[in-house]
Order: sequence, then C-alpha cells, then structure tokens
Amino acid sequence: MAPGLMSSQRLSSATPTAPSRLAMRASVRDASQRTAASPDVSSALASRLLGGLVTGVVSLTLLASGASARMEGVNRPDLLPTGEKVAIIDVAGFLTPSEEKKIASEVASLERDTGFKLRVLAQNYPETPGLAIREYWGVDDSSIVFVADPTFKNILNFNVGQAVDLEVPRSFWSRLSGKYGNKFYWQENGEAKAILDAVSAIDTCLREEPGRGKCSAVQGELGEEASGGQFSKMFGM
Repeated sequence: MAPGLMSSQRLSSATPTAPSRLAMRASVRDASQRTAASPDVSSALASRLLGGLVTGVVSLTLLASGASARMEGVNRPDLLPTGEKVAIIDVAGFLTPSEEKKIASEVASLERDTGFKLRVLAQNYPETPGLAIREYWGVDDSSIVFVADPTFKNILNFNVGQAVDLEVPRSFWSRLSGKYGNKFYWQENGEAKAILDAVSAIDTCLREEPGRGKCSAVQGELGEEASGGQFSKMFGM
C-alpha cells in the first residue's frame, strides 16, 4: 500500500489531542449559543432560501409555516385572474379596487422607467395560485415577486431575480420587512397599508442612483419620513 495513503489513514483516525478536544467543545458551544440566540430558526432559514428560490415562492411559504415537513408547492392556475394579465393578484382580498389601481400604476411606471418588474401576490396560504404565477408573470432575472401573507409573523416576503440582487443590497429587503412587515405594524395599520408602504419603498429604492448609499433608507408612502428600518431611530437614521 502506498505510504502516502497509509499516512492519510492514520491522520484521519488519529485521536484528537487535548487542545483539539477543547477547540471542538468550544466550537460546539458557540454553535449552540448562536442557535439559542435565534428567536425563530425556521424564519431565518426561510429568509436565506427566499433569495434563491425565484421559482418556489409557495414552497418557501410552506416551509416557513412549519405546516408540513414536505416541500410541496401549490399550483392552482384556476385562482389566476382571467382576461388581460395583471401585475397585482389579490386572492386574499386585502386591497380595495382603488388601492389595486394605485399599485398597478406605480408598478407600470417603475417597469417603464427602470426595466424592473414588480409583481404583487396577496394571499392567505394555502389559498393561492402558487407556482402558477411563474409562467403567468414570466418571472425572470429582472423580477421582484412580492408575496403578502399574514399567515406568518411577517407579512412581507420578497423573491428577487439575479439582476435585482445585483442592483439592490440584500439588507434592504430585511430592513423593509422589519419596518412594514412586522406583526405589530400590519395588525395596527392593516394589511393594505403594509403592502402600499412596501411597494412605495421598493419603487423609491429602484429609482435611486447607483452608489454606496443606494436603498439605505426605507421610504414608504408619500409624506412619510424616510427610515433605515425598524430600529433606525436608535441610531439616528
């Protein structure tokens, strides 16, 4: 047998020295502390997955809810609007016709001016068209799929394409969710208000000039003071 292989086998089966065992214990202890410090591990996992699952919006929702251990998505094209395609699908009935019209106008203007496609799906899982929206909206690298669902603690969920991810700092989405998506906000102000604020904030962000300060403020509907997020006042932002 080759000496090099024998050496490798010995190394892999060698008993750790005392310092190594101490380091291993410290590593495990640190990992345990990080897990204990997380208030909602499933939500954190969902947030990480959201950035990469452009085609799996509803599967992600199912995972975040903890309703099932299986990653099964809903695919119900029967819940899609008939006739001319629209950018806002409100299966849950959160928005009034005038609010839908306002969002549709803002979304159309944003797409015309920047090329980015913002699409809004308001749902109460599992009542949702689910994966059927992928083909209906033609989701691509320039798309932002905004799923508003109060089934979970945070009503705002975002799924962004690669071109959007390159343009917008990832921290913007978490700050946006923290400001307008938290349960206290939407329960006090209503689901529609949270959706309108989020759409306005996205519109403002995507229209800003590139640079280090792009999307540093989370700006809701017209007249509201810009903010860096849920805890921004603590730091004077």
